[in-house]
Amino acid sequence: MSLAHNLARIISGIGALTLSLTRDLVLETGKIVLFFTESVRLIFAKPSRFSEIIKHMEFIGNQSVGIICLTGIFTGLALSLQIYLGFKMFNAVNMVGPVVALGITRELGPVLTGLIVAARAGGAMAARLGTMRVNEQIDALDVMGVNTKQYLISPRLVAAVICMPLLVAVFDFVAMFGSWILCVKVVQLDEAVFFQRIADLIEVKHINEGLFKGMIFGVYFAIMCTYRGFFTTGGAKGVGDATNQGVVQSMVGIIILDYFVSNLIRLYYSIMGIT
Repeated sequence: MSLAHNLARIISGIGALTLSLTRDLVLETGKIVLFFTESVRLIFAKPSRFSEIIKHMEFIGNQSVGIICLTGIFTGLALSLQIYLGFKMFNAVNMVGPVVALGITRELGPVLTGLIVAARAGGAMAARLGTMRVNEQIDALDVMGVNTKQYLISPRLVAAVICMPLLVAVFDFVAMFGSWILCVKVVQLDEAVFFQRIADLIEVKHINEGLFKGMIFGVYFAIMCTYRGFFTTGGAKGVGDATNQGVVQSMVGIIILDYFVSNLIRLYYSIMGIT
């Protein structure tokens, strides 16, 4: 009886913990969804925050170009080298260009861009909003009659949605430039064949797929980081925790989202009869 009683207590404890975690997850998800829908609705509210959107576009987009280019060129170099070494064993080195191009435009471009911008710009969003919250600046704006979500959240969301596809395009271009350097200048592949193979296999839909993913990732990290920052509590420690949570959840979520978005795109292609 004692063993059965202890086993029942263990099972009951596991069940209670599971229910508690599930309830907390559902509640938190609901809060984030409501936060997101309210922020989207306020994009179209008056007064317009065009100047704020431009300011955040400069921060998210322009200030990220340098690190995107640096990461992109070395991604193209490293990926091309590894694929070249593999394809060389099968005498298929002329396929290095298109394979790298497919990998960059459809997967690595949007994912790496999302991870980099989420870490750089998303972390800054969470930290700035968190600092404003603990310093009671957001409360002061509320007292002044300013809609804080429209003023602080919506412009950041719009800026992220606009800038992320542009940054993905920059990453794609620079990464393929790195691939060209490795394939043509380093390992001496035929340049005309390199470009012809890419032109034969890469279609506009492959590029658009990556740009679309970039937009989705921009929405996701902007909402996660601003949500964590906007509802920060606990002073300086709370700001650090909110920034950490926003960045980690954004980066992990981007990797998970990439899988599901890729499958949804494949399903769309299947339904529309696109090959």
